Amino acid sequence: MPATSDVERAPGSHTRSKRAIAVETLNVTGMVANRRLARAISDLGFGEFFRQLEYKSRWYGSSVWAADRWFPSSRLCGGCGTINRDLTLADRVWTCGCSLEHDRDANAARNLLAAMNLEQNAA
Repeated sequence: MPATSDVERAPGSHTRSKRAIAVETLNVTGMVANRRLARAISDLGFGEFFRQLEYKSRWYGSSVWAADRWFPSSRLCGGCGTINRDLTLADRVWTCGCSLEHDRDANAARNLLAAMNLEQNAA
């Protein structure tokens, strides 16, 4: 049976092409509490996406690593390790006190990768 939605297609594509995948565990309950975002967040199907990702990673021999819900992936400076507690959701780019400029999403991805590698190497 062919995949019919992005929730079904994307995990297969990622698990076939990557050995390891790092993801954030999101506080979906807290995000749904925001009345303006509730419907959009609920429609995304984070839980089903993660379930599919884990299932297909076992099928294709890749691994999925989930960061702790409170891991500061966006707020953590990848250069000096400082946590930017003043960062808001509206801040897409920020500069750390060490003068390193961060794109919020790229910084989060690098920090998740580093945390996954650190944990896997410690095991």
